Amino acid sequence: MCMLKAGKAPLLVCCLLSAICFGNSVWIHAKARLAQILIERAWSEVLVTGKQVLPWPWADFWPVARIVVKQSGKVLFVLSNASGESLAFGPGHVNGSVLPATEGTSIVAAHRDTHFEFLRKIKKGDVLIVQRPDGLSRSYQVADFQVVDIRYAKLNVELEQTVLKLVTCYPFDAVLPGGTKRLVVQLISVSGLLGG
Repeated sequence: MCMLKAGKAPLLVCCLLSAICFGNSVWIHAKARLAQILIERAWSEVLVTGKQVLPWPWADFWPVARIVVKQSGKVLFVLSNASGESLAFGPGHVNGSVLPATEGTSIVAAHRDTHFEFLRKIKKGDVLIVQRPDGLSRSYQVADFQVVDIRYAKLNVELEQTVLKLVTCYPFDAVLPGGTKRLVVQLISVSGLLGG
C-alpha cells in the first residue's frame, strides 16, 4: 500500500490539477487554430463554386465574406450568422442586415477579446477590404466610433449608403463577459466593387 506523507499529497494534487488546466488550454488553442484553417479552406471552395460550404459537417454556419485589415494585414472570415456557436470561431453576420460588401448596411459582430480585439487600436481613416463570395471586393474606411447601451439603442440600417458596422462588447478590459455596452465602428464604402 502506497502512503504519501501529509505534506506531499497537496503538492501532488496541485501539480496534477495544473497539468490538466495546461492541457485543456493547449487543446482549446489547437482547436481554435484548426477551426480557422477549416474555415479558410471552406472560403476557398466558396470562391470556386459560389455555393455555401460548411467548414466541418456539423457546423451550422459557413463563411460569407473575408475581411482584410489593410494596416495590419489581419484576415478575418465573416460567418453566416452571429449565434453563440459561430462567434466562437469568427465574426458573424447579423441577420436583418445586408451581406458584407453589398449595397446598404451590413452589421458584423464578434467578441472583443478574440476576433475584434484589433478594434481596440483602430483609428479613423483605417481601411478594411471586404471580399464577397463572388470574388469581388469593396474597400471601407473607418468614419465613426460610438459606444451604445444595447438596452436603449438600436443599430440603424441605412439603405441609401453602403456601410459596414462592426460591433463588439465594450469596454475591452472588462472583467465580466457581456454587459450592456457595445462599441460600434462605422465604416463607409470608399470604392465600388473591384474584381477578384
